[in-house]
Amino acid sequence: MMLVEQTTAPAAALPVADFRDHLRLGTGFADEGGEDSLLETFLRASIAAVEAWTGKVLLERTFTFSLTAWRDGRAQVLPVAPVSEITAVRITDCLDWESLVDTSKYRLQQDTHRPVLMARGSRLPTIPPQGSISIDFTAGFGPAWADVPADLAQAVMLLAAYYFEYRHEMRVGGAVMPYGVSSLVDRWRNVRLVGGGAR
Repeated sequence: MMLVEQTTAPAAALPVADFRDHLRLGTGFADEGGEDSLLETFLRASIAAVEAWTGKVLLERTFTFSLTAWRDGRAQVLPVAPVSEITAVRITDCLDWESLVDTSKYRLQQDTHRPVLMARGSRLPTIPPQGSISIDFTAGFGPAWADVPADLAQAVMLLAAYYFEYRHEMRVGGAVMPYGVSSLVDRWRNVRLVGGGAR
């Protein structure tokens, strides 16, 4: 299985001005805005960390999910949420010939935590031996920062501020989530049940 992000959030959608205010950086100076590229870097790192922690896509982007076998022949859980649209499902055979699956064969079952590609009939399309299937979809709470739930938006600000404060200590991307951030994002995390146990 492989998930590929096909588009990135545009810089205009990032709350750089809000983040500058959150950090209480000085205003009215000749070089005001000179740090915007640095602030954008920390915001993107923070968004990526919150998305990885929760499995939720904050700003709307397109993705391709590829796999060589269905986990369940009737339904396939998508790896991130929320998903607003499945744009294409493509089958590739062992000779790399690609064919588009008719939209009448599947549908999207939307869910806050576990959106699903569902078969419209008894089963999803057959994946040929040594072949694969690719699912193109759009995920995210929306195209604008105002679409992001308030607690996740606040978590991004807190984590980006943490990265900014410790920028000289190379802590960006560390595995530990600061407590204030983890308390905001915990309710958005998936609890997966596998073999009778949670993970």
